[in-house]
Amino acid sequence: MKKVDFQNLILFENEDYLVINKPPYLSSLDDRHEAQNILDLAKAHTADAQLCHRLDKETSGCLVIAKHPEAYRHLAIQFENREVEKVYHAVVEGIKEFSEELVDRNLLANNKGIAKVSKEGKPAQTIFNTLKTYYAHTLVECKPITGRLHQIRVHLAYLKSPICGDTLYGGNPLYLSSLKRRFNLKKDTEELPIMQRVSLHAYSIRFAGLDGKDISVNAPYPKDFQVLVQQLEKNA
Repeated sequence: MKKVDFQNLILFENEDYLVINKPPYLSSLDDRHEAQNILDLAKAHTADAQLCHRLDKETSGCLVIAKHPEAYRHLAIQFENREVEKVYHAVVEGIKEFSEELVDRNLLANNKGIAKVSKEGKPAQTIFNTLKTYYAHTLVECKPITGRLHQIRVHLAYLKSPICGDTLYGGNPLYLSSLKRRFNLKKDTEELPIMQRVSLHAYSIRFAGLDGKDISVNAPYPKDFQVLVQQLEKNA
């Protein structure tokens, strides 16, 4: 992966917080197998930087970084009290009409980092709304109330609406040939999915700053997610 210019990722900055648009495939925290991660990049920008929450390596979008301990504590309390509003966008399989659809199912994660719906798990709630339906897919708004591992992915799979590209939880990669009637692939080339990761993006976040005023930030879609939505539009 080419070197990331941290400055280009910043969507919002004040003396207390940074909100960045995390690129896909970049780990939030230290990853033995990688030369760079968000925390190191953030610390190079602000020495006391601390990540206030995490995004899966493959997931893109809004990530809040505190610039000093007081800012970190201030937001940690809001996360604990479930006062932070997070909105994700996902492309799922099938045509779904969700309207404030609440999934309230406990989640249990095993030691391999795979979660499942289980009575023995921790409470987890997500609200889903349909943003747009296409020929055989749906763009869904996901509002997690809790923050469990893979929560949105597992809850959508529970609704029989796995996220495109989420092979871990029953989603299939989405190929252009499945959308386009007259799709011709060059001879002897293998077709790659339109998006080579889980089609999930942390679209927006809202929380209270240290002065009590709301900070609300939206993260534009990264290129791969944008291309996927454009292809769905075109071939709907």
